[in-house]
Amino acid sequence: MPVDPSPVERFVELEHVASALALSPDDVVALVHEGHLRGAAIGSPARWRIDRDSVDAYVEARTEEARRAALWRQSQAASFPELWGRGEVRHGD
Repeated sequence: MPVDPSPVERFVELEHVASALALSPDDVVALVHEGHLRGAAIGSPARWRIDRDSVDAYVEARTEEARRAALWRQSQAASFPELWGRGEVRHGD
């Protein structure tokens, strides 16, 4: 049976997440407020901690979004003859 990570391992400091995502700390907090990331202000004085799994899910979602956008751009650049193998090819190699 898998062991749940300790709270220390489960949460990441705000600054670390901001650096990893190339965002400002304020942008990361905005992502939490928008529901894209899970996090909480913990401790006294309160400091933001971000759930590691939500960061992984966010990165995977953005990667998939970029992959789909690239496929869409490729499909828009292809001509019907290129797709079906008949007629004149617009973008010959």
